Amino acid sequence: MKSKFCLDCDGLSRREQRALCKALGGLAESDAPLLLELVFVSKVEIRSLNARERGVDKVTDVLSFPADNFKAGEPIFAAEHADCVEPSAGKTWRRRGARLYLGSVAICKERAKEQAEEYGHSYRRELCYLAVHGVLHCLGYDHETEEERRTMREKEESVMQKLGLIRE
Repeated sequence: MKSKFCLDCDGLSRREQRALCKALGGLAESDAPLLLELVFVSKVEIRSLNARERGVDKVTDVLSFPADNFKAGEPIFAAEHADCVEPSAGKTWRRRGARLYLGSVAICKERAKEQAEEYGHSYRRELCYLAVHGVLHCLGYDHETEEERRTMREKEESVMQKLGLIRE
């Protein structure tokens, strides 16, 4: 029951979106395709979001806004998250191919460029890494404890490997 991922994103080409969705496959189990919104914002916008949503008045690289309280590693069933299923689907979501909305990920492109230079890898790798990191947060993963951090990093690296964007 590995789930298919779909992206709603204007900042990546169709080819990049397909590659990212394919690499994300296997991160979650769901009985419906999983939809994520990926938005690219400026430093001003991400600082404003960070201040408003987290009470932290500073620029950050990525923010995640999960649509529901998804639990890391647990299957996601549309019936248990009915508010997240596309409204047009109604009760016939399976027949219509409706998707289950996981949430939004906001990435600051300027910060991603700075970090790519700082870490000595490509801008593309940094953007993809931040997207994957944000998606994992939407799926309920976190990095507050050492164990959580290790689990999240392993998942991030697995997806990055599938994308052919390993650490150099």
